[in-house]
Order: sequence, then C-alpha cells, then structure tokens
Amino acid sequence: MSPRRVTLADVAKAAGVSRTTASLVLSGRGRELRISQDVEHRVLKTAEELQYRPNIVSRGLRTGSSRTIGFVSDTVATSRLAGDMIKGALEAARDRGFMLFIGETEGDAELERLLLQAMHDRQVDGLILASMFTRAIKVPKAVTAAPAVLLNALPKQPSPLPAVLPGEVEAGRRAARVLLDAGHRDDIYLIGAGPRLRDVPAESVAAVERLIGIREALGEAGVKVAGARTCPDWQPEHGLTATRDLLRTAQPRALICFNDRIAMGAYQALDDFGLKVPSDVSIVSFDDHPIASWVRPQLTTVALPHYELGRKAVDVLFTEIERDRSAGDGVGEVHRVPMPVRHRESVAPSSATARTTDAQG
Repeated sequence: MSPRRVTLADVAKAAGVSRTTASLVLSGRGRELRISQDVEHRVLKTAEELQYRPNIVSRGLRTGSSRTIGFVSDTVATSRLAGDMIKGALEAARDRGFMLFIGETEGDAELERLLLQAMHDRQVDGLILASMFTRAIKVPKAVTAAPAVLLNALPKQPSPLPAVLPGEVEAGRRAARVLLDAGHRDDIYLIGAGPRLRDVPAESVAAVERLIGIREALGEAGVKVAGARTCPDWQPEHGLTATRDLLRTAQPRALICFNDRIAMGAYQALDDFGLKVPSDVSIVSFDDHPIASWVRPQLTTVALPHYELGRKAVDVLFTEIERDRSAGDGVGEVHRVPMPVRHRESVAPSSATARTTDAQG
C-alpha cells in the first residue's frame, strides 16, 4: 500500500499549532504576522521531519498559477533532430521555476484534442503547440482557452496566437551568399525545389521560404539560377535521382540542396559520375542534420536552431501570459529565430575565381 501523503493538517497537529499558523509559516508570512521564532522553528522542523511537500494543485487554485506549461507536439518528442526544441523549452521553463508537461499526438487529431483538454484540466498556465516540420496548421479551438504559442507552425487562418519559426528566408539568402562569396555566378543549380516559387513539394513552408531567400540573394548579385530539380520528398534517394538527372544534361559547379538528406544523395550521384566535392562541385545545404558532419568532405549547411526555437517559444509564451488580454486579439506576431551557417569543407572557390587569383599572383 502506498504511504499516505503528508498534509498541512498533519504538520500542524505534530507541531502543536493551528492549521492557519502552519500555513502562514510555510508560506513565509510568519514574521509578517508576528508569529514567534520558536513557533516558526517548530513548524519548519516538523515539516522537514515529516517530509511535507505543499499541494501544488491547491496552491495553484489559490494563486491562479500552477507554474506549469503544456507542450503538445506531433512527433517532436520522439525525433532525434527536433528533440532539442523540447530541451530548450524545458530549460527556459525551469529558469522561471516552471515545469513542462509534454504530450505527443503522432498527427492524430482526436488524440490532440484529448491532450489539450488534459493540459487544461491540469490548469497549465500556458500552452505550446509544436510541429516537427514547419507547416501551416488548423489551430484547434481548445488551444485558445489559455495563453498559447505556435512553435514551428503557422495558422492556416488568421489567428491571435503568436508563432515562433526558423528564419528560413534569411537562411536561403545565407546559403546563396556562401556560394556567391566563393565566386560562383553562372553555375549555381538547385536540388529539391525551384527555380519557380511554385516548384516546391506540397505544403512545404520551408521550401517556399528558402527558395525566396535564395532568389533574392542571387538577384541582388545579378545572378540567375542556372537550373533546378524538384524532389517530391526530401530524402537521400530523391536527391540521388534528381542530381543524376541534372548531371545528364548539365555541368554544375555549385549546388544548393534544400536539406542535408538531399545533399547526401547528391554526394552519391556526383561520385557515380566521377565528380568530387568540392573540387568539381561545391555544395551548400540546410538543417545541420548529423549526416552533415558524417559525410566526407563535411557538408557546409545552414542550421535549424531547434534549441533556440524551444527557448524562444517559452519567452514568447510568458509575454502572452503577462500581457493585458483585454487589449484585443488581432493577428499574432511571427517571431523568427536566426539560422546560422555551419562552414565546413564542401564549398571551394569557383574555377573562374581560382584562375583570377592565380593570374593576380
């Protein structure tokens, strides 16, 4: 049989004081209400001996705060990659003395409804609704019953909820600038999406935004995309097929792959054609998947800041908790977290740049 939880009444009885006195001492208000030091010491010592723990649920009902946050996701918790979003959120919540309740839906709408209801039943102070992949979602009505934030997701319809997402457009610009800085101009091809904005996998927010950034950076430099191959899914086998198809009709000197798994397939295709990275073809990619540092040469990539996304979501949520909700809702602000470039070994100066440098030398 499980031991019975020690209650405030137990502490009061063992210390020989009233329940009210014990409550005042344990809440830190004993001196304020002139309770003697002897009584205060006796109550605290008794509580320690009995291993008394305050009832957080009851305290939450009195104070209006349970000091907990709900984190509901599709598959973030079981993902090796996006799991750092939870780590960032956990640490940011812990810094404020809050706990994180985590639930995962695996994409099941009914399970999502039940999880959100369970979070509300536990009187969480706020909710984070997270997605493994950046996507547009239909915001469940149950989310808006408490302060809430969307993480790695945008609402399909106008919503008052703020959203926290990676800075994908700027990431696209950064990827393009890596190649431009290496002297590539007329030889940059895309693998995964493009060249037109409609040439993207269905419902891929990241694809559209990365492509916008790439096109903007190249356009500012007076450079056009030399060509592109779209992949129906961003997995190595599709990167392999798309790059092989490109190599049959073109001689690229630089590739921007839309994620690291596609880049892995591109590495294999280049090897099949007897081409080396980066001496024959430079490659830059996105995500900073572990394979980016496993492949040889190591892959230059623009990293998804999973940990920082989780921390930022908690920061934004606390702003929502504290703000004046009577001020009106409107449309929630979108917060972008920067994606840093991880410079490695897969980019080399273009042959034209190398010739110019040799001539100047």
